This record gives sequence, C-alpha cells and structure tokens, in this order.
Amino acid sequence: MATDGLNWDERGLMPVVICDARSGELLTLAWANRIALDETLATRSTVLYSRSRASLWRKGEQSGNRQHVVAVTTDCDRDALCYYVLPQGPACHTGAASCFHQPLLAPDAPAGDLRRAVEHLRATIAQRRTADPEHSYVARLLREGVDRIGKKIGEEATEVVIAAKNTDDNELIWESADLIFHLLVLLEARGIDPDAVGRHLLQRAKQ
Repeated sequence: MATDGLNWDERGLMPVVICDARSGELLTLAWANRIALDETLATRSTVLYSRSRASLWRKGEQSGNRQHVVAVTTDCDRDALCYYVLPQGPACHTGAASCFHQPLLAPDAPAGDLRRAVEHLRATIAQRRTADPEHSYVARLLREGVDRIGKKIGEEATEVVIAAKNTDDNELIWESADLIFHLLVLLEARGIDPDAVGRHLLQRAKQ
C-alpha cells in the first residue's frame, strides 16, 4: 500500500475506522498518525494515536485484547483509514465487543444478524473441540465423527423441508437454525474454515 499520497490533517492525524474482518461489525473509531500507520502495516497489529495522551496506542498492550490486522484501506479522498481486524477479545474498554453499543435509533430490522451468529458459533464450536464430551453436545458430535454429524444434518434438512410446508414461520426459522448449526459442526470436524464456503459463494455470485 502506497502511503505517500495520504492526506493527513493539520495535526498529522487521520481518523481510523476499525471493523471486524469476519462479521463486518464496526468496532472502534480512533486516530492514527504516520508512525502508527507504518507500525500497523509492519506488525499487522492495531496501532493508533491517542490524542489525549499525545502518544502511540498499541491496542491490547495492557488489556491483552489485541487485534490482528488483515487489511487496511483508505477512502476515496485518502483522508480516512479502515483497519479490518480479527479481534482477540472485546474492542471496547467497557468489555463490550464494539465501542458502538449505545443505540440512539434502533433499526427496524437489524442487519447482519446471521453473519454475527455464524461468527459466534464458529468460535464457540472450535472452543468446544477440547471440552468434555460428557458435558458438551458439540464435543460429543466431534468425537463421534463425520458419519454421526452427517446423519444429524440429514435429519435436520428433512425437518426444514417439513417445516417449510407448514404455515408456522417460527418453526421454519428454528429448524433452519438447527441445520446451519450442524453444518458448522461438520465443517469444524473436517477442518474447513466457513470463510472458504463464503468465498466460493461469492465466486458463484460474480459469475
């Protein structure tokens, strides 16, 4: 990325929007100077500039909630940045996942709930791999293997079809959630990142 043509303000600063690279959720709005940006690009770890302390701010240095930077983009005027990150813990000092958690106007239909749910489930399923199968349904499924998980997917797919033929939307939503959940467990069992499925879907959509 060429940084020479960026348009820093009179203080040598630029606003930085930080987004979750997987879910797309807005996490933080902060600031960076040229040194912070250069260090971010070099280390792939979020580095910002604190205006109140007049010093660099390395995200997670004290809290441990670091962010692995997978991409950095600039806007059309080259006077604002976006860091796409994989967060290792909450982004907000309050413990919230995002700094933007106090709604002034709630959306009629919140967007991205499926994406956020899948991201949460994939992380939870991966963590349950090492859990006690006697106390964790996911761990038990993973221990029993692909055949057992595949059987559950077949059962859930049939239930989705049956629910679709009925008139209860909530039943179809419930059964669809069960199907997606077990599919994510199957992908974990096979060691396949759900993002690989997403990339394939995007390739299909662009054809």
